[in-house]
Amino acid sequence: MAPHCRPWLARISIWAVAVCLPFPASAEPLYNLAVSCLLHRFSFDMLPPWSHIWLLRAPLLLGAVLLVRAYWRRRLRLYLEQQRQLELAVEQRTCELHLEKEKYRAIVDTTKEWIWATDQAGRISYSNPAAQAMLGYSAEELTGQDRLAFVHHEDRRALEHMLPGLVADKCGWTGLVLRWRHKNGRYLYLESNAVPVLDGAGTVTGYRGADRDITERKQAEEALRESEKRYKLAVNGANDGLWDWNLQTGEVYYSPRWKSMLGYEEAEIGSRPDEWFSRVHPEDLGRLKMEIGVHLEGQNQNFQHEHRMCHKDGSYRWMLSRGLAVLDDSGNPLRMAGSQADITARKQAEERLLHDAFHDELTGLPNRNLFLERLERAAIRAQRRDNYQFAVLFLDLDRFKVINDSLGHLVGDQLLVGIARRLQECLRLGDTVARVGGDEFVILLDELQAVHDATQLAERIQREFSRPFNLGGHEVFTSASIGIALNNTSYERPEDILRDADTVMYRAKALGKARHEVFHSGLHAHAVERMRLETDLRKALDRQEFLLYYQPIVARVTGEISSLEALLRWKHPERGLIMPSQFIPVAEETGMILPLGEWALRTACAQNKAWQEAGFAHVRVAVNLSGRQFKQPDFPQMIARTLEETGLQPQHLELELTESIVLNYAPSTLKTLEQLSAMGIRISIDDFGTGYSSLRYLHQFPISALKIDHSFISDIIANPDGAAIAKAIIELGHSLKLSVVAEGVETEEQLDFLSRHQCDEMQGYVFGHPAPPEKTTKLLEGRLFLAPFSGAARRAPLYILR
Repeated sequence: MAPHCRPWLARISIWAVAVCLPFPASAEPLYNLAVSCLLHRFSFDMLPPWSHIWLLRAPLLLGAVLLVRAYWRRRLRLYLEQQRQLELAVEQRTCELHLEKEKYRAIVDTTKEWIWATDQAGRISYSNPAAQAMLGYSAEELTGQDRLAFVHHEDRRALEHMLPGLVADKCGWTGLVLRWRHKNGRYLYLESNAVPVLDGAGTVTGYRGADRDITERKQAEEALRESEKRYKLAVNGANDGLWDWNLQTGEVYYSPRWKSMLGYEEAEIGSRPDEWFSRVHPEDLGRLKMEIGVHLEGQNQNFQHEHRMCHKDGSYRWMLSRGLAVLDDSGNPLRMAGSQADITARKQAEERLLHDAFHDELTGLPNRNLFLERLERAAIRAQRRDNYQFAVLFLDLDRFKVINDSLGHLVGDQLLVGIARRLQECLRLGDTVARVGGDEFVILLDELQAVHDATQLAERIQREFSRPFNLGGHEVFTSASIGIALNNTSYERPEDILRDADTVMYRAKALGKARHEVFHSGLHAHAVERMRLETDLRKALDRQEFLLYYQPIVARVTGEISSLEALLRWKHPERGLIMPSQFIPVAEETGMILPLGEWALRTACAQNKAWQEAGFAHVRVAVNLSGRQFKQPDFPQMIARTLEETGLQPQHLELELTESIVLNYAPSTLKTLEQLSAMGIRISIDDFGTGYSSLRYLHQFPISALKIDHSFISDIIANPDGAAIAKAIIELGHSLKLSVVAEGVETEEQLDFLSRHQCDEMQGYVFGHPAPPEKTTKLLEGRLFLAPFSGAARRAPLYILR
């Protein structure tokens, strides 16, 4: 090969390699340039004259064709790839637009503004759901209706006059206020904003807009205008002092009224500015001068300031000064004129309102709001200082209700005032005592050195309360149950320590009153557990989680089951069987005892009716009553209704009441008991001897039986005193012609003792444990428990069903 051909062949080889090698899309411009250069260099006109040989020209032409073919194939691939990316981008944008559409639809559907659209004739073509909430009309009721048909006739005429011009100018409206008729007939103020809808030719084909209800704002504006009118009249009629300050000469004119407000005569005050400023309270003077300077500099449109000024008698009066600067053509102040009003009475009223908002009206002590504010500050200090400690004492007066009910509310209020004074005398400077309820007080002890400081204060309070209170001729004694809670790092809110002090106060009250207790973490857990129990209790009746168990009561004379006491049980789905002692106090306190007690009564009566029909006609069912049930005004009617609905005869029902129920509700007790007795229902006193026993009610009330409490029965063998008490109760009952029932009979020795002393009926584990209805039915089938007695000798052995 000739030497001058080698460069060309080398270039062709390089070009062929470049065509075959892959390259990124970003290198396409460079590739296009290279191809253009190669084609240009390999044009036939550029070949040397001696190379016009067809055999040499053919490979060059073929290479050029392959080069162009590879170039366009690569361009085609790039084009197809761009098309695919474009389609993906279009699809993604379509999804985004769909989501945006749904989002805006949700906004339109949930917005409180009425979004609407009308056609060219003014008929409503779209309305969002807000229209119904605003005007009472649904979207279906509005669609197709003339929008102006709902506008007040006065506003409609103005709008009809305005609309042609808006349509002609192809413009909408903003802030247009119209009165719209609600579906109920009243009118609302709506603020409307709308834009025209144009077709391709630029013709208005309708309007779209949004209206919002500004009725409250319009009413407020109207009230404000009325208030401004009244204020303006009051200002014009007020006898305010006037002043005029010539800023060029430095002289000030003070009106006679301005001077008399401060107790001075006309000639006693000159015309210097210092006549004003020298009498301003030092704490207010700097702010007053600053406000005047700000106004003179043009930063405030008007000058207004409240400050204290010294009266001639040496006292300070609150003054409200208003003023306005007069400017020259260059904007420089020439003079400043204004008025001065005495607002001392208003300020004192504001101070009283502020004081009343944070203090108890009766005692003058801080109230709960102020106490919590100070407690929060103490909690913040405790977080910042490691050695800082404080305590909260929660006090509740014992027997305050008795004092209030017996001596009257006036004496009760006097007692609360006396309590407040004695508590203040017990505290150090810096401590806080507040009244947070009727007879509840709380104390914040600041800067404690030890826990002993809090308990010492509690003991001192008890000593102070041990002294009598002389209230209007009455000598009254009281005491307090006190709960003490100390701050620690576990408290997240100030209310938590107050809650714990309240919790431990109730523990002190439950342990005997007139004492104090210190909170510990276990009490909070107990309170949480009790709250959980209360929550579960409210659901248990609906979920039918309660059961009635029955324990036999055996007659001594016949040796048979004479009665069955219905005992409530709670079958908790997680905790299992819960005894009444755990949930009855909670039910009493929350009021759940009323539906629960009615359910127990109805269930027991229905069950006894079933036993009656099964052949056990001699058996009564005994149901315990709570105090809250017994004091219901329609209690006898509820009993009669239950007996009628269950079909049980009254003589087969026995109601057991505690001594406290009979005594606490004495005024209405006799009437209720007489109604129950007249029905034929047997009434017995349960747990006799454990309360405030009174022979008077045993004589007056229609009672059929006394039940000796099990605490006496358990001592009749080992303790002579217990035996004497049991024997005395039996003799007392018999002397009053009452049947006597012994509870808690667990041994044969106890049974023998009670039988020898003629106890009429007995109940206890010696005869059987409380059992569900199925097992009780089997127990009834046995009937005989012990042979009848004649005198003191037993004639047959005891039969016990286990």
